[in-house]
Amino acid sequence: MKIQHLLVFAGILIVSLNCPDLHAGVRLPKIISDGAVLQRNTPVTIWGWADEGEVIGVYLDGRKLGETRAKNTKWSLRIAPQKAGGPHKIDIRGTDEVSLSDIYFGDVWLASGQSNMKLPMELVKYTYADEVARVNNPKIRQFTVPLEYDFAVPHQDFTGGGWVAADAEHIGRFSAVAYFFAKSVHASQSVPIGIIMNAVDGSMAECWMSEEALRAFPERLNTAVRYRDKAYLKSLEENDKLARDSWYAKINQGDRGINTVKKWYAPDLRESDWKTMSVPGYWADTEVGDISGVVWFRKTISLPAEAAGRTARLLLGVIVVADIVYVNGVEVGRTSYRNPLRYYQVGPGILKAGKNTIAVRVTGVAGNGGFVADKPYWLEFDGKKYDLSGSWRYRVGVVVEPAPRPKFVTPSKPLGFYNAMVAPLERTAIKGVIWYQGESNIGRAQEYARMMPALIEDWRRLFKQPDLPFILVQLANFREAKDKPGESALAELREAQAKTLAVENTAMAVAIDVGEWNDIHPLNKKTVGERLALAARHLVYGEDLVYSGPVFRCMTLGEGEARLYFDHTGSGLTARGGKLQGFAIATEGEPYQWGEATLENNHVTIKRPDSPGLVRVRYAWADNPDTANLYNREGLPAVPFQSHRLCAPENTALKPKWRE
Repeated sequence: MKIQHLLVFAGILIVSLNCPDLHAGVRLPKIISDGAVLQRNTPVTIWGWADEGEVIGVYLDGRKLGETRAKNTKWSLRIAPQKAGGPHKIDIRGTDEVSLSDIYFGDVWLASGQSNMKLPMELVKYTYADEVARVNNPKIRQFTVPLEYDFAVPHQDFTGGGWVAADAEHIGRFSAVAYFFAKSVHASQSVPIGIIMNAVDGSMAECWMSEEALRAFPERLNTAVRYRDKAYLKSLEENDKLARDSWYAKINQGDRGINTVKKWYAPDLRESDWKTMSVPGYWADTEVGDISGVVWFRKTISLPAEAAGRTARLLLGVIVVADIVYVNGVEVGRTSYRNPLRYYQVGPGILKAGKNTIAVRVTGVAGNGGFVADKPYWLEFDGKKYDLSGSWRYRVGVVVEPAPRPKFVTPSKPLGFYNAMVAPLERTAIKGVIWYQGESNIGRAQEYARMMPALIEDWRRLFKQPDLPFILVQLANFREAKDKPGESALAELREAQAKTLAVENTAMAVAIDVGEWNDIHPLNKKTVGERLALAARHLVYGEDLVYSGPVFRCMTLGEGEARLYFDHTGSGLTARGGKLQGFAIATEGEPYQWGEATLENNHVTIKRPDSPGLVRVRYAWADNPDTANLYNREGLPAVPFQSHRLCAPENTALKPKWRE
């Protein structure tokens, strides 16, 4: 072959690899693939790409559903509604043929938001060990959208992704919240459930909005527009990587624990010059102070003879921020970020009878590091737990300046995730959306109250479903509880979330009683998923059930008291655990004080201050409202609120009202 011909061939190859509209035959989007769940009882669009003018036929179990012709290399065919069930085979026939197997029709739910929606079953597998051990439900499936972003144009397809079933092999990949939601809905409706898991750690609400929707938020849109300069964006990303790599290189080069002949994880290391510290705890509370760098920790425990050679489970709570863990000199696990609980498997042949040494290399990137309190710290085998809390030896490996802050943080930038992770779903028929997000928007509650209705309208426009159900999770309790009532940015964000319910066909699952004071990613995802499912069963499936906790309606003022009325009281109000708590009351211009609240005839009565003026009431208004205990008898917690709304005379009667 002549060199000119080789160059032409190479040029054609390069163009074909970089141009998605050049096709050799039929291609389908990633979301329509083997194992997919397609929406039942509604027209469904099957679409894809093919050679220009190619005639495409779609067949379901050998039965022709219709045909179309590719125009501008694109084709689509809207097929008639199908009943729930499967497995089916779908064939797409053109000049060649694409066959899809194991296809089900059922209900497809889009699960989106940030890390609490994304958090996989793998990270809660010990919390739900029985669930993970026995799961085998091929009619619950998940498609995980790959993380990618684009600030310039909406994408037509994802770069990857595939459907997997809820079985022993794949359950670890499932969003924990979405899995428990799907399991509950499947149990009540007896139809296949498909979850499109589309969430990104730390993402802000504006990341998931289109350019059109962001026009109402010009400051956010202007931020997105800046990143359309690909050269500028690439330089930011490269500089961030260089700075990060340089910092870690300095850490690794300077850490005495790994740059000495006798490594600090060696079982026989002499610890005579090591200090002691209580774990859990932080090194800033020791003579080390608030440093960035590496601090090593060691603890020796004595195990019985039967421990020799056995496998074990090592739980080291939550570590700030990164760690590498060794048992008897053998690395058993590492984690590079703070969020997850440290569950490490100690393989066979590592443990021995008698003394066993655990060494932990902890990296603090922005000052203080260490071990978070009120988490599990133990070694476990054969059902026996050996406590690891208490005294540990420690020594500083290296001290450096705090890690450089990145100039470009993807989850905080508007528009990018919408273009790359939502827009490709435009033709996908879905049953509804479950949404768990908001932590990253704390501090911007007023904007969030406008942003969420705009996001919902945006997605309804994209999916061409003007009544698309949207069910959100109200943020869980977090941070240390306070003795006195006061202000709370987290409570303001929860209020903004509750205001979203003014949008038709929305509902909310309250989570203020399932959080953890020391972890923004609480492990109790089952309760959250099941409360979302309760809302779906009522809002979407029409079941007559109590799906919400009490919602404040209004109050009346009497001599020396305020009387509060609620909707969604179910079979009655109750104070879980005893005396009613969590209510604060104030008059205009005065600080809030805890109110003495009692339940009377299915309403709440609070003693009001002696001073005259407008009375204001708050309930569960705190980062961590740990004493708030108003529920209905169905076990659902009351929605936090602040209000001075007075009742009209007719509003004191009980009625199943959700919105005002």
